Amino acid sequence: MISSTVILAFLAIFSGFCLLRFLSGTSVLQILVRCWRSFEDHFHVYQFYKVPQYNEHFQENRLYRKISTYLSSLPAMEDSDFTNLFSGPKSNDIILHLDANQVIEDNFLSARVWWSNEKSETNGKRTFLLKLRKKDKRRILRPYLQHILSVADEIEQSKKEIKLYMNVESEPHENGRWRWVPFTHPATMDTVVMDGDLKNKVKADLESFLKSKQYYHRLGRVWKRSYLLLGDSGTGKSSFIAAMAKFLNFDVYDIDITKVSDDSDLKMLLLQTTSRSMIVIEDLDRFLIEKSKVVSLSGMLNFMDGIVSCCGEERLMVFTMNSKDQVVEQAIMRPGRIDFHINFPLCDFSAFKSLANSYLGVKEHKLFPQVEEIFQTGGASISPAEIGEIMISNRNSPTRALKSVISALQNNSIVAQRLSESRSVRSRDESGEAEGGVFCRESVHTVREFRKLYGLFRMGSRRKEEHSLDLGSVDKEGSRHGA
Repeated sequence: MISSTVILAFLAIFSGFCLLRFLSGTSVLQILVRCWRSFEDHFHVYQFYKVPQYNEHFQENRLYRKISTYLSSLPAMEDSDFTNLFSGPKSNDIILHLDANQVIEDNFLSARVWWSNEKSETNGKRTFLLKLRKKDKRRILRPYLQHILSVADEIEQSKKEIKLYMNVESEPHENGRWRWVPFTHPATMDTVVMDGDLKNKVKADLESFLKSKQYYHRLGRVWKRSYLLLGDSGTGKSSFIAAMAKFLNFDVYDIDITKVSDDSDLKMLLLQTTSRSMIVIEDLDRFLIEKSKVVSLSGMLNFMDGIVSCCGEERLMVFTMNSKDQVVEQAIMRPGRIDFHINFPLCDFSAFKSLANSYLGVKEHKLFPQVEEIFQTGGASISPAEIGEIMISNRNSPTRALKSVISALQNNSIVAQRLSESRSVRSRDESGEAEGGVFCRESVHTVREFRKLYGLFRMGSRRKEEHSLDLGSVDKEGSRHGA
């Protein structure tokens, strides 16, 4: 017979198993584990480390961003009681972020660490707080931080998201000077309409720049490069900037000069940019024409290649302009400040064919010779953006789209011819009136007024002669009758 002791032991084991099975399906077991760990914590000494989001100069702490990326990938983030959910750059991406009141646990080399995210009530700055046992500090702290950086770099490379930064922050003391949004512009080097040889030259220059860190350092020069994009509105400068950012995989910092308070503020914006980035200032010619009272010319020159521009590497500076006729200072255009000039002309027949291929999927068409003739003889000046909009509106019918383009080119050509004729007539008038030593506009107006007065004088004298003749004839008739 089985003894009662064995039976009782079996029943105890079975009851304990059932109890554990029941507790594992409820929150009671988790509560017991937390209570035990809280009790255990009283017998350990802990070390705390803060990782602020910004330093005292409002520059972003890159370690803070790396830690945020790393913590978002931890399974403990999904297993925690609550967390913040955000949509990612893609429609099916969900990103987890640590909440201000949330604490998550991580394990490294058999040691337990804890992370929390704090927000200051005075200035609104966020800070990550790392908690670990003091006995584990020397053993795991530096290897753990290196592990975080390595994992974060792998995640960022696999899910690289280009950011567009803008200096629009109204309260920089809380959130820094820059605010960013995902840069989702679809333009690439393949889709940009540009001369093929020029495009290959730009790509080769950018690739060479990426590989030239040691070369620049050997020359004692800062590892940066400057581009000037020159062309009318609608010629593709902004799309080309997006294509360059995609090609380099660089973030974009778009500086709005109207939001800059003075020269020092412009320098501070430059200091708060990161490496592997493009710094863009659009409409530089407007800044030069208007003679900004906020940012001086010397401040702009120092921004381009002054001592402050040396505080960072692997940067690309891009400036855009609509025109440089009698506007651009020679100091700005010298080599070293602007390394590469790219001209964006108005649309010609070659660019038109590229647009027709991209927008309409048409490489050849019976209307192409007519379009080519207008470009060669009509003097049409129309931007690629205008032709692109016409093609988008008529993309379901390539023939209708090409006819609409031809109509727009013809109208533009007529307007251009009339403007040219009016200018030539005006110039002939002014040159004709300038004969005899009269060269200025005021003298031209004086000659015109003199001619008008002379004409009135001639008319008045003629009327007087006619009146005197009439009186003479009347006197003769009166004397005849009297006789």
